[in-house]
Parts: sequence; C-alpha cells; structure tokens
Amino acid sequence: MSIPQNPTPEAWQILNQEIEACRKCPRLVMWREQVAAEKRRAYKDWTYWGKPVPGFGDTTARLWIVGLAPGAHGSNRTGQMFTGDSSGDTLFGALYRAGFADRPTARRRNDGLGLTDAFITAIGRCAPPANKPARAELENCRPFLQREWELMPQITVVMALGHMAFTDVVRLWRAMGHDAPRVKFRHGFQQPLTLGNRQVHLLASYHPSRQNTQTGRLTQAMLDDVFQTARALLDG
Repeated sequence: MSIPQNPTPEAWQILNQEIEACRKCPRLVMWREQVAAEKRRAYKDWTYWGKPVPGFGDTTARLWIVGLAPGAHGSNRTGQMFTGDSSGDTLFGALYRAGFADRPTARRRNDGLGLTDAFITAIGRCAPPANKPARAELENCRPFLQREWELMPQITVVMALGHMAFTDVVRLWRAMGHDAPRVKFRHGFQQPLTLGNRQVHLLASYHPSRQNTQTGRLTQAMLDDVFQTARALLDG
C-alpha cells in the first residue's frame, strides 16, 4: 500500500483497522482470545480487548517510543499500548515528568490521557505467551511498524524499550534499505543516524517491565534520565 506524502486521519484509520483485524499468527490469536475469555479475577467485570493493539498518541510527534508487545492483562485488556499495568505506570510517570503526557497514569482506552509530541507503538501487536513473541510473529507485524514509520516523517528521536525492540527497529531500517550501523543494546544508548533523507537519534532503555523495576535493574530515575535526554534532543 502506498503511503501518502501528507498522511490524513483516514490513512491512520485504515492502518489501525488492518492491525485490529489481523489473524496471521495462530498461536497469538489463540492466546490473546483465551486470556480475554478467561480473564484475571481482578478484571472479571471487564470486556477484554482481545485483539491486536495499534499504536497511539500524537501522530505529529517527533518522539517514537517502541516497546515489545501488549501485556496479557494490560493492553490486551484495555486496547491501548502500555495501559492498565505496572509497565505503563512506570512509563507514563516518566512521560509525564518529561512533559510528554498530561497525567502520570493510564487505566483504560480513551480515558482522557493526552500525549504531546510522543507516539507509542510496539514491534508485536498481540500479547504473546510468557511475553515471548516468536521471530516469525514479529516479522508478520513488521509491515505495521513500517507503515507507522512512513506515516510519521517528522520523527527525529526513536526510543527503544528493551533489547528486542532495539534490535527490531534497527532490523526494520535495514529491511527498508537503510545503511543502519550494527549497534549493541545498552541502557542509555544514544546515537545519531542518517536514514535516507531522515536524521534521527536512536535511544535505548531497559523495558519498564515489573521484572526489571522490582529487581532494581531499571529505576524510575534511570528511566527519567533517558526521557530527559529525549526532551533535550527535541528542544535543541
């Protein structure tokens, strides 16, 4: 599908509808729908989303935040990336303090949270068992990530959350024909890149998962530092 030079709301609507209707990965379809039917006791009164999750935020943003995949009882329940679980609480707190979000928490889809100059997406759109998507499943999702990238030519800072997101973003650029360098993930990574006629800064952070925050591998201060770096780059 060709990408319009000046993306319209209709272009985003078409993309999001295609994401939500995707059933390319049988294992993920079975898992996300099983979770949505069985639910967690704390959310027994919820109607789970149970579908692939599109990106969300400011489509004119200069900051592109790329995570791994929806959480089984987080985004797979709410239908909005990083919403409704501890990972989201950590992420949105950092976004709020850096001036990218108008509140520090997001509990449900369309709950009034506003993002400014930031767009959140993921390399995988369905909740995977054990939070581990297969390589073939991520490859099935990559065209969605590419189309988001193409719909946002104004992006100048890319924030990869976690090793897999970092690796897959670079893999996406190479698949698009860009001479992206071979880089190694580390928390706090920062490097300017030239991708065709686009100049971007690639940043990286540990993923704000419960495992990383509870073990102290990622603290709120560490995540704040990375987003403050993004803020400084955007502010010139």
